[in-house]
Amino acid sequence: MKAIHTNEAPAAIGPYSQGIIVNNMFYSSGQIPLKADGELVTGDVQVQTHQVFTNLKAVLAEAGASLDSVVKTTVFIKDMNDFGKMNEVYGEYFANHKPARSCVEVARLPKDVLVEIEVIALVK
Repeated sequence: MKAIHTNEAPAAIGPYSQGIIVNNMFYSSGQIPLKADGELVTGDVQVQTHQVFTNLKAVLAEAGASLDSVVKTTVFIKDMNDFGKMNEVYGEYFANHKPARSCVEVARLPKDVLVEIEVIALVK
């Protein structure tokens, strides 16, 4: 088991890792719209989703993986009425490769953000 850490994504804000590699699989922690320096990205769900993908790409790269090697995502969204807008941005990052996905509406997310996404990916 190997913990992943990169300064290109926000540091963990609790007792957890940005992600873990087990055998040849990478499991990310949920990424929220924080910049690498910890600044919260405000704006609508589309702006926040773009930042989440910036963070996911950074932790995936550190793990030796990429969006193309993602096999499963879980999307946590504050308001399912924002699903269409989030999904538009999501589709920009997964245009050709379409991993399995779950999406659930939640009552509240850390720092009251609108979206959080975690991934499972194959490590090269």
